[in-house]
Amino acid sequence: MHVFCRLPASLGLAFYVTATCLAHGPTYTDPAQTDADFAIQGEYVGTLQTSEGARKVGVQVVALGDGKFLAVGYVGGLPGDGWDGKPPERVESQRVDRLVSFAGKYGRGTIREGRMQVVNPEGGDVGTLERIVRQSPTLGDKPPAGAVILLDGTGVDAWQGGRTTEDGLLMEGATSQREFGSHRLHLEFRLPYQPHDRGQARGNSGIYVQGRYELQMLDSFGLEGKDNECGGIYTVKAPAVNMCYPPLSWQTYDIDFTAAKYDESGKLLENPRISARHNGVVVHDDIELPGNQSTRAAPRQAGPQPGPVYLQNHGCPVRYRNIWVVEKP
Repeated sequence: MHVFCRLPASLGLAFYVTATCLAHGPTYTDPAQTDADFAIQGEYVGTLQTSEGARKVGVQVVALGDGKFLAVGYVGGLPGDGWDGKPPERVESQRVDRLVSFAGKYGRGTIREGRMQVVNPEGGDVGTLERIVRQSPTLGDKPPAGAVILLDGTGVDAWQGGRTTEDGLLMEGATSQREFGSHRLHLEFRLPYQPHDRGQARGNSGIYVQGRYELQMLDSFGLEGKDNECGGIYTVKAPAVNMCYPPLSWQTYDIDFTAAKYDESGKLLENPRISARHNGVVVHDDIELPGNQSTRAAPRQAGPQPGPVYLQNHGCPVRYRNIWVVEKP
């Protein structure tokens, strides 16, 4: 369900508030205050000795609440780091006491103290996957000379509707005071941990470039990577690879946007284009966007005027830091 609200006409914006993100279970925003499953969830990587020879394998373990987990196994390594692109194996499990085990293609994996030990059906050792914590190579990137600083921890004067947490992070539901044509943008975001929730109710937000074109934000860790999941251009294109890290990890978007071109009468001459890196990996490479319409639920309609950076409010506590823009000719 969507409830349509309109800002004062002087702002030239409209925005949507949705009821679809109402949590059915607990919502955690602090990595130091979570549940017992949070330390098990994450990414595991190692080499397994199989009948096909030594195979590097990556596994994403997703917490589903109440000791339930989903393990997603990738041959070659994790998405963005060696995965061969073939459909991953998906196996569910229920924690028993402190033990979590998964029965998969290469044997049974049991997680203990940050390691997944894998054995074959006869009990022979196949290998060990170590739990790792990846970090975006662009995390903490400093703005170049001449950049427009939208968020650097000193306040939210650059934002309409800007609100901060006690530790100075920008909250969801804010619109930049300044508007932009063609530009490059760096943004860092952290999705909440909502293990009992599913789909669009799990850490839902998004950034609308020019207030028109949404790059989705969602806890899509371990999911397929669709256009309405993290890294997707909503209603336009799925990401080339699902690069979503586990919830409560700091993640990055680096977006290169070329605005649409119009003639003096307002006739569209060239559609806008976008490239985007999610956690340092290219997920969209010079994608043509629809020039005569914005993506669904966009606060601003397509047109020749510049537009703001808009951070969507779907009711989920998504947090932001280190946002800056470099304008292009």
